[in-house]
Amino acid sequence: MSVAVIADIVGSRRLVDREAAQRALEETIAQVEQDYPVATQPLRPTVGDELQALFPTVEKALSSILLLQLALPSMIQCRFGIGIGEVGTVASTNGKLADGPGWWAAREAIDKVHALEQRTAPTARAWIVAAQGHHESVHSSTAMANAYLLSRDEIVSSMSERARRLTYGRCIKSTQSELARAEGISQPAVSQALTAAGAAAVVEGFFVLSGSVS
Repeated sequence: MSVAVIADIVGSRRLVDREAAQRALEETIAQVEQDYPVATQPLRPTVGDELQALFPTVEKALSSILLLQLALPSMIQCRFGIGIGEVGTVASTNGKLADGPGWWAAREAIDKVHALEQRTAPTARAWIVAAQGHHESVHSSTAMANAYLLSRDEIVSSMSERARRLTYGRCIKSTQSELARAEGISQPAVSQALTAAGAAAVVEGFFVLSGSVS
């Protein structure tokens, strides 16, 4: 079983400088890959504003996506559709094309994120769909993970860019003193910013997903 991820840029057509945004996105992805190299196929552009990746587990996918959400500059937000299922390729004159139930599920998932944004959950940024044929326990676990994602996205979306940077730093186990020096502020100011942003729950959730010890 693989975990396929399809991502796209929120409001890409409204960006003032689309090329600059793409460069910033790719630079941020490279930074996350350096700090947390868990993808079996790193997130890469495909066509338009879309990107695709493969991960070995749902936990690795969700923790990597979180780091990217935290690291992106404020001008860029991404949606993520996560699909659980087999993946493969189809031969083409232009090379091999990604295909299979995992990718179909990821496409369904990102369509769900679009629908949530427009209706009941405007801060929704990620969703998981398990392909047909999985045991009921997989679908049950997916439902619980989606409930977690809705809450996580709400918290992250309300953070300032600095708060997201600080939360990212705590996820990769930078100390508050190190973060204070990087930001040019005091350690108590770092602590206050993290507390006000609700970062502790996000960081602990990352540690649970990644198997790290807090």
